[in-house]
Amino acid sequence: MTDTIALLKARRSAPPLLLAGPGPTPSQLDALLAIAARVPDHGKLVPWRFVVFEGEARHKAGEVIARAFHAANLDASDEQLGFERKRLAHAPLVVGVVSRAAPHVKIPLWEQELSAGAACMNLVVAANAMGFSTSWLTQWYAYDRAALDALGVGRDEKMAGFIHIGRATAPVEDRVRPDMAAIVTRFS
Repeated sequence: MTDTIALLKARRSAPPLLLAGPGPTPSQLDALLAIAARVPDHGKLVPWRFVVFEGEARHKAGEVIARAFHAANLDASDEQLGFERKRLAHAPLVVGVVSRAAPHVKIPLWEQELSAGAACMNLVVAANAMGFSTSWLTQWYAYDRAALDALGVGRDEKMAGFIHIGRATAPVEDRVRPDMAAIVTRFS
């Protein structure tokens, strides 16, 4: 079995609350983003882009998220707002993957959206291969227009996910995996 197969068989997500530093170095981040961009892309449209949240920018983004939450929940407690402020602050690095899928004469929208998902998964696997733990999440703010506007996501774009990258501070339990007999059929 190759190292890649062993990694894929053992890969699991780590909750952001369990992620700490150190995060990727600048050269590791460059490599991770280059690998994330190396996905199937019918028509070479590059229907995704990356937004890097690191250092103080994670807290600034948290303020944006907390403001959007408060605007939609005027009775939110200080504790709730504090929780929202920390959404992107647990892991030392969060990469937002933004889908830029758009109508095209030859390339279906669905294929472009799948390419954005593939970019997310390449980023997760590459970070895991470098020894980091990850979590691919969306959460409510990935669908909230006010939050997306404030985070710089255009009206014609969607959040494919926020990839939290760090080092797990505790063992991460595996989840129950699907019964293969229940999900695999053979065409005949």
